[in-house]
Amino acid sequence: MSRLATIFAILLLTCAIWPSQAEARVRLEYICSVQGQQEVRLTGLGMIVGLPGTGDGAKNAPTVRALRAAMARLNQPVLDTEIRNADNVAIVMVEATIPRTGLKRGQKIDCFVNAVMGAKSLRGGRLLSTPLTTADARNQLVIGVAGGAIVVDDPARPTSARITQGVDLVQDVTALFLSKQQDLVTLLIDPAHASFWTASEVARVINSEFTFESAAKTIAKPTGPGSVEIQIPQQYRQNPVEFIAQVLESGIDTPNTQARVILNPRTGTVVVTGEVEISPVIISHKSFVVEIGADDPLLTGPGPFIGLIENSGRQSPQQLKDLVDALNKLRVPTADVIDIIRELHATGKLHAELIEK
Repeated sequence: MSRLATIFAILLLTCAIWPSQAEARVRLEYICSVQGQQEVRLTGLGMIVGLPGTGDGAKNAPTVRALRAAMARLNQPVLDTEIRNADNVAIVMVEATIPRTGLKRGQKIDCFVNAVMGAKSLRGGRLLSTPLTTADARNQLVIGVAGGAIVVDDPARPTSARITQGVDLVQDVTALFLSKQQDLVTLLIDPAHASFWTASEVARVINSEFTFESAAKTIAKPTGPGSVEIQIPQQYRQNPVEFIAQVLESGIDTPNTQARVILNPRTGTVVVTGEVEISPVIISHKSFVVEIGADDPLLTGPGPFIGLIENSGRQSPQQLKDLVDALNKLRVPTADVIDIIRELHATGKLHAELIEK
């Protein structure tokens, strides 16, 4: 084989191998966030006007007082008796969320409004300018001002509505991701992937990736199953954003996923994450029997017999996924599958966190 043909063959082999290796690694930005980056919730109490007689009505004293105060601010003072039939206004709670990346003054975000008194519907109304603050009672600095025409998304819930781009920010809200020493940053591993192994692996990969910049010193240290503390190398201290961007581009092998079962009886959904194992147990449920961990593990009932794990030895751990697959083959209703999983968890035979929505 000529030298050129050899090089071409190597390139083909590299191209064939590279995708599988890349797909096997997960970038840190997908499983980690930077401490200090957090959403900021804004709230305020506002007034919707222009309703077609579906507002709070004059029987609600707070609404009457608020309307009277609003008229007074407009140099149009009125008496309670003069607004007795004002059914076209409603008091609402206004909420908005600033994303964890932060925003600057002048940017806009959506807000949501919900009636809090006795309004029947907010459809067709308009929110008067409403100041929004954080939940910190010690700091009532106005962060944004909400207002504008509202849109009812769900006809079945006409007392809840949204205003697209209805909040103008009047203050900068930035994420403070550096420690007071200005040279430390902490990665937070999301709860679904947090474990001592994942934290150790994240630290190992970062130390390996930045060996040259750190002069072979250890800069990343796991401080718990869900956090890794990183010392920013000297050459990046004037530009920590670039350093963090490079850190988050690093990848680790598929991180451990916490064994978890999520049930949603309302939608009939069962989600299994991680390696969820079950102990030997016999379950008698309605017209069938589930026997797990026997010499010949079977699920018996109407129709053919179905092995829970085909071609497996006696000592192999039993996986919940195999049980669910076997139940699905017998067309066991999802409600019954959920009942069985609940019983496994209640008896301590299900080795995973169980979450019901």
